[in-house]
Amino acid sequence: MNRFGKGLLVAALVGVVGMAFRVSWNALRDVATATGADATAALLYPFVVDGLMALALVAALVLTGDARRFALRVLAAYTLASLVLNYVHGLVPQLHDKVVDWGRLAEWDPANWALVLLATSLPVGSIYFGSDLVAKVLHHRPIETPANTPNQDESSETYANRSTADLGESAPAPIIPAPVPAELEAAPVVSLVKSTDRVPVGAVAAESTRPRRATGRVPEVARSSRPVRTADQLLTEARKATADWSDRELTAEGIRRAVRTSPAKARVLRDTLRAEREQSVAGAGEAAA
Repeated sequence: MNRFGKGLLVAALVGVVGMAFRVSWNALRDVATATGADATAALLYPFVVDGLMALALVAALVLTGDARRFALRVLAAYTLASLVLNYVHGLVPQLHDKVVDWGRLAEWDPANWALVLLATSLPVGSIYFGSDLVAKVLHHRPIETPANTPNQDESSETYANRSTADLGESAPAPIIPAPVPAELEAAPVVSLVKSTDRVPVGAVAAESTRPRRATGRVPEVARSSRPVRTADQLLTEARKATADWSDRELTAEGIRRAVRTSPAKARVLRDTLRAEREQSVAGAGEAAA
């Protein structure tokens, strides 16, 4: 419903409630006069009953939980009381002409006592219940709930009900090779010889005690001259390093750290050394036999 439709509905509701309040006005005013109220009190008496009904209705729309149920009970009680008083006003024609005896709302004494008690207790109840409802509304803190996206609950329930057999096997993510960086141009050679030229007056050179970081490719002359070992040399070094190792300690990671080589070469050396040990154990067994 758009804003215009809502406004029209609220206006119609206010009109109906206003007319209903005006119809109930005469009955409640005459009942108040019959119970001893003066002209001013009888004029304000309808606000005490029907006004608290409106207040309880608004409180029921705002409050939640036990407080909302309390507001609905107050609304129901005062609606029933107003209905009873309007019904009595219709049954006793003398109330219309104000010729009924003071404090007399029914011929039967027990009924008259009950009606007088009801009519006179409503103002006191309005003070108590109205104050309590206003206090509950002022101290009410609405609970904010996060807005759910459409079909969120349905999709989550559907996913939870799916068995593990229905779920597809997770495939390993494809390995994307990292892009090879383009070669950087060799950095220009900077002369480290201190110039003997005099610095012009007013110019101060900034000195830094930290060594400069190399930028670009490291020149060939600055690289370490570590020789490249052959496979036989690596195997010889691995044999010497693992001579006293147990079979459990003979791992590719241990060989890589001992001879300082790549993981791939370390795995090859591990397989070779294990094969040699197995052959030696087999030869010793045959000799013993």
